Amino acid sequence: MSDTGDQYALIGAGPMGLAAAKLLKAHGIPFQGFELNSDVGGLWDIDAPRSTMYDSAHLISSKRMTEFADFPMRDEVAEYPSHRELKAYFRDFAAHFGLYEHYRFGAEVMSCEPLGGTGDGWRVTWRDAGGEHAAVYAGVLIANGTLSTPNIPAFKGTFTGEFLHSADYKSASQFDGKRVLVIGAGNSGCDIAVDAIHHGTSCDLSMRRGYYFVPKYVFGKPADTMGGAIKLPMPIKRVIDGAILKWFVGDPQKYGFPKPDYRLYESHPVVNSLVLYHAGHGDIKIRPDIDRFEGQTVHFKDGTRAEYDMILAATGYKLDYPFIDERLLNWRGDAPHLYLNCMHPERDDLFVLGMVEASGLGWQGRHEQAEMVVRYVEGLKAGTEEARKLKARKAEGFERATGGMDYIDLPRMAYYVDKATYRKAVGQWIGRLGGAA
Repeated sequence: MSDTGDQYALIGAGPMGLAAAKLLKAHGIPFQGFELNSDVGGLWDIDAPRSTMYDSAHLISSKRMTEFADFPMRDEVAEYPSHRELKAYFRDFAAHFGLYEHYRFGAEVMSCEPLGGTGDGWRVTWRDAGGEHAAVYAGVLIANGTLSTPNIPAFKGTFTGEFLHSADYKSASQFDGKRVLVIGAGNSGCDIAVDAIHHGTSCDLSMRRGYYFVPKYVFGKPADTMGGAIKLPMPIKRVIDGAILKWFVGDPQKYGFPKPDYRLYESHPVVNSLVLYHAGHGDIKIRPDIDRFEGQTVHFKDGTRAEYDMILAATGYKLDYPFIDERLLNWRGDAPHLYLNCMHPERDDLFVLGMVEASGLGWQGRHEQAEMVVRYVEGLKAGTEEARKLKARKAEGFERATGGMDYIDLPRMAYYVDKATYRKAVGQWIGRLGGAA
């Protein structure tokens, strides 16, 4: 086992890992990156071993609201880029900032074990084409993503047709000639249902709850670029934005979609107009939650039933850090409980990057999270007063930065934050630690 001195181990070369790598390099903090795939891009490289991408996938936020501020996407890139364009974007990013030489590619991290308290080091074990290796690092930064381990609910009965999770979906040709049921109407579920409409014999969509639907364009511009100039109290914002949605989307209930049982912004909206279009044309049938399976027959909770050749469960993903003991991550419920979603309350050598979701946060918001962490590590090394204050703050107890929002109780919402509240808090710490607030 080799000793890597004061290097940090950085796990992952997706958007979050690359942002952290760029900042670590810029601040002169030595690190070693590990990436299972043969190149950068993470989720957005459809050919990566654990990518859950599919052929028709595009960003649900516009490029200008998603990109890194210091590395804008080219003008010729579509407003809502495909995964192919994003794969190229991240490769260009890594090349531009000289990050490739800092990574071991084709390296799967197997375990991360602390040798004691903060400052005692971590034993990191990984496996690559040359076998299994281990080294001691000063700390660990985890940026392996949040969308790779499928969440598959338990269903009563047995389905004897073809059953797969959206993680295993790649191409619409998988639906050819089949009666398809898609379970789950989040953004991926609705995207995939539209694929199934065009390739399957029929497509139904089973929904446990209602959603708010947002069009991709408003007045000819990406919807997420509209507004934001004036900060409004949430009750007023809900009224105004709700009215705008009614103008542009109408009433999804008239197509059979259930009415949401929560208020606007208490869950991630569905950015998809096509599923409403097809529902209005009768191309897709909306079904309620599932009661049980019986052969190829699915019984729904409203007493109806139908037969299918394929069921695709678009039921989301679970946070998964298989290379580290859960107890080390301060789990609470469905997610680790970390200060500003990234800092352990007690340890100063363990960080989880990218475990944060918020409407409109983009990669720049995540870049800010990485900057706060990197500046904190830098401040601890230098023994600055502000780093000591942050150390004390995260140790004294905290709540998630929800801004008072009552998010619905779902695993995917367990690490959701309010964008304005979150970015303000992170920005203040960046400023105090020596960066631009």
